[in-house]
Amino acid sequence: MAQTFEDIRLLRINYLRGPNIWTYRPALEVWLDLGALEDYPSNRLPGLTERLTAWLPALLEHHCGVGERGGFLQRLQEGTWCGHVLEHVVIELLNLAGMPTGFGQTRSTSQHGVYRMVFRARDEQVARMALAQGHRLLMAAINDQPFDVAAAVARVRTEVDERYLGPSTACIVSAATERGIPHIRLNDGNLVQLGYGARQRRIWTAESEFTSAIAEGIACDKDLTKSLLQSCGVPIPEGRVVHSPEEAWEAAQDIGLPVVVKPSDGNHGRGVTLDLRQREDIEAAFHVAEPEGSEVMVERYIPGSEHRLLVVGSKMIAAARGEVVSITGNGTSTVAELIDAQLNSDPRRGYEEEYPLEFIDVRSNRAVQLELQRQGLAADAVPAAGQQVVVQRNGNVAVDCTDEVHPEVAYTAALAAKVVGLDIAGIDLVAQDIARPLQEQGAAIVEVNAGPGLLMHLKPAVGAPQPVGQAIAEHLFPADDAHTPAGRIPVVGVTGSRNTAMIARLVAWLLHLSGRHTGLACRAGLFLDRRRVDAADSAHWEAAHRLLVNKMVQAAVIESDARTILRDGLAYDRCQVGVVTDMEGAQDLAEFDIQEREQMVKVLRTQVDVVLPEGAAVLHAADPQVAGLAPLCDGSVVLYAQDPTLEVIAQHRAHDHGRAVLLRQGQVVLATGSHEQVLGALADLSFGRNAVVPDTEALLAAIGAAWALDISPDLIAAGIKTFEPALPLTEIAAAQA
Repeated sequence: MAQTFEDIRLLRINYLRGPNIWTYRPALEVWLDLGALEDYPSNRLPGLTERLTAWLPALLEHHCGVGERGGFLQRLQEGTWCGHVLEHVVIELLNLAGMPTGFGQTRSTSQHGVYRMVFRARDEQVARMALAQGHRLLMAAINDQPFDVAAAVARVRTEVDERYLGPSTACIVSAATERGIPHIRLNDGNLVQLGYGARQRRIWTAESEFTSAIAEGIACDKDLTKSLLQSCGVPIPEGRVVHSPEEAWEAAQDIGLPVVVKPSDGNHGRGVTLDLRQREDIEAAFHVAEPEGSEVMVERYIPGSEHRLLVVGSKMIAAARGEVVSITGNGTSTVAELIDAQLNSDPRRGYEEEYPLEFIDVRSNRAVQLELQRQGLAADAVPAAGQQVVVQRNGNVAVDCTDEVHPEVAYTAALAAKVVGLDIAGIDLVAQDIARPLQEQGAAIVEVNAGPGLLMHLKPAVGAPQPVGQAIAEHLFPADDAHTPAGRIPVVGVTGSRNTAMIARLVAWLLHLSGRHTGLACRAGLFLDRRRVDAADSAHWEAAHRLLVNKMVQAAVIESDARTILRDGLAYDRCQVGVVTDMEGAQDLAEFDIQEREQMVKVLRTQVDVVLPEGAAVLHAADPQVAGLAPLCDGSVVLYAQDPTLEVIAQHRAHDHGRAVLLRQGQVVLATGSHEQVLGALADLSFGRNAVVPDTEALLAAIGAAWALDISPDLIAAGIKTFEPALPLTEIAAAQA
């Protein structure tokens, strides 16, 4: 009888919200105890490989450490430990659920049979669900028990659908990420901050902070929108608001048949019925439109196809055309059966937002029922063989036609958005030929929509996708300053254990004196624009996050110790300046399996890894392990030390005019290559009116950070002398008055 193993124990699950010892991105870290399975690598578990590959065939695509397709299967067959196997199972479940990830690592710890397993996780709850399902799947495979893989994938996918960004928001965030713009999700929905502090912009789906409430209100009132458009010469269909079926018929007679009946403030084509000619159809259409909006409108029917044009920042970016949806009878199947067979079987259709075409439920869709009724049919009717039955006339805008749009049409669409006041707008128009001007074919703009859906342009049913996310990102962050990264404020990260709070406070003071509203999160508290708003220890992720979402903050100084990096990761994705003072503190980190000073290198290098290419790392040259981080920095390096004769400083200055802050004969010197500039005598660089003598190494570190921020040497020297280390920043300002 085959041996049955107890479950792998999940000792600790920790969500790393920012750059960490594993990766630049958020990840879920899991501590595993394999128990008896520590003595049973995969090649000693009969049938494990076969069961896993039968349940998850795409494991064949996992390269693993081998570096090529089939690499993970090779490791399975040769023998690998079950923590590593769990990593790949979880990653594959995420892939199948529509949240692909390729990053994962599993490493042993100093405890026998205990491992740390980590994988990329965009959302904590999705990652936890994938872990739970992967854990169950692996144990079933090990013990040769049945397992419902489809149900497990469905559970993870449900979590993805409920928690991840919608496709419109996700495409904008992705475009911003490609430009190096960070993002912070501000709620459980689609409210997202792009950028940090004072240089942030906010989006909510396809609405931006430039989208005014007045403009959105106008767009929601279709009657008001039409009157404004008409006053500016934009072609619109004649129409009016009605309050009863009888009034709808009277309006139709006045306007002239055929007509359209629709809700005054609906969306996505819901409740809209086209090409109505009979009284009974118009009155029935009133009842279809009424539940979808606050009022009902009757409009002149414009012959042609419906189109959606996306306008971003006064420019048309993309266009899509709708098509009439129909089925063909076979003489035996009902209308409902034909819709399922001929339309709903299309993989482009679905209930979720990610599908470009909607699933058609004839039993509940009153507009479809009315369309069938006008043809003398119902859901259970059986059309004759070859009979064409129209199912929907609108709401199927999914054929890309961007390259066909006439310049005059594009101009008119942009004008319509501007008249309403929207920076991002979906312009609905009906035209027989989008390649001709609207006026010459009797075409018209029928709606202007705020917060337009982008999916039809991202995943058209026919045609090429359009770069709408990039257009919106560029609208929010114009590329007008090549020297300032879009959406970024100067962020200074300080880590280590020696006087890091004082370093952070002094750098924040110097930034404040340079004219920037500065936020500071350090052990001495949380400061905003010289005011201490929280006296508690703020050298942690949550406090730093408060600075980055604050629109007043023009620069931020953030202290993060090794424990913060190990527990949460850094609060920012990249920084302008990263300061590392030392590699001490391993003795206090046993819970993270850190026991030796050498292990601190992997932890604190995170601060250097995130320095921007145009930024700088400020490193203590007298500590060989700290100075050894220099090659890991994407930007430049500023070394600091009291001893100017250190070989590492000489080599750094000789190589590419490296910078250093050092002491020479009692003078603080700013060195760039062979050039040296005296900042001042160390004895004169004391703090405040009481001439407090600072810790020399901490002072040099702060000077190096300020220098890396391009603060002038004269201001640095003056700022040091006015800094009061014993006072909160608000009291420092008062003391100088």
